[in-house]
Amino acid sequence: LEDFNGDKAYAKYSTFNIGDQSTNYILTVNGYSGTAGDALKFHDKDAFSTKDKDNDRDGRNCAERYKGAWWYKSCHISNLNGLYLGHKSDPSGIIWWQWKENQSMRTASMMILGQT
Repeated sequence: LEDFNGDKAYAKYSTFNIGDQSTNYILTVNGYSGTAGDALKFHDKDAFSTKDKDNDRDGRNCAERYKGAWWYKSCHISNLNGLYLGHKSDPSGIIWWQWKENQSMRTASMMILGQT
C-alpha cells in the first residue's frame, strides 16, 4: 500500500486462500505480519461480492454501495478494489482501515506466492 504522501505499508499472510465458484470464492486468511495492520481478518470466511452477485452479510449491497467487488461482510474495513479517488477520505476509495482509516490509497498491490 502507498498513500498520497509516499508513506508505504504492507500486510503479509501465511495463509491466504480463495475458494472455488461453489463457495462463492470464500476468502480464508490467517497468520498476519506487517506494518499495515490486519484489515483482511475482518473479511475472513466471507464470500466475494459484486454489484450483480450480492454475497455479503449486510442488508445492503455493499459492492454496489462502495463501487467495487470485494469480500464484504457488513460492509468492509479494507477494499483494494475501491474507486481511485485521489487524496480523499472516503469509504468508497481504495482503503485499509487499520493503517489510514478511510484515506484512499495511491497504489495497492496483492501478490500471491505459491507454496513450495
